[in-house]
Amino acid sequence: MEYRKYGSDYVLRIDKGEEILEAISQVCQEEGILLGTVNGIGAVGEVTLGVFNTRKFQYESVEYKGDFEIASCMGNISTMNGNTYLHIHMAVGNSKEGEVHAGHLNRGVVSLTGEFFLHKIEGQVDREYSEEVGLNLIKF
Repeated sequence: MEYRKYGSDYVLRIDKGEEILEAISQVCQEEGILLGTVNGIGAVGEVTLGVFNTRKFQYESVEYKGDFEIASCMGNISTMNGNTYLHIHMAVGNSKEGEVHAGHLNRGVVSLTGEFFLHKIEGQVDREYSEEVGLNLIKF
């Protein structure tokens, strides 16, 4: 992975075989990014996406393997208990196979390249677990 900073923005090239969340977290730690936004495109060969089951209060995830284009990847950066917290959703597809999958990104391994843009927002927003909804919610 390589990246460059332009003002409050960062351009990342995530390389083949690298895991997306690990790469973004690394940049956040190196650059002191505590709050921001993420968007990206590219291709993945392995991706785990989840949906939150509102009755069980847990994520149910499915792993997909194959050739997938990242049709959309967007999310935010915050902190929880002093650590980087990424909340990212992704939609991937293979039009030849007629497949589209989307959900909360749990893991994504780049198969060719990933082009991601991070925007740093000055400030910090933490998260706190909510027993009412079973999620780590933004805490002001």
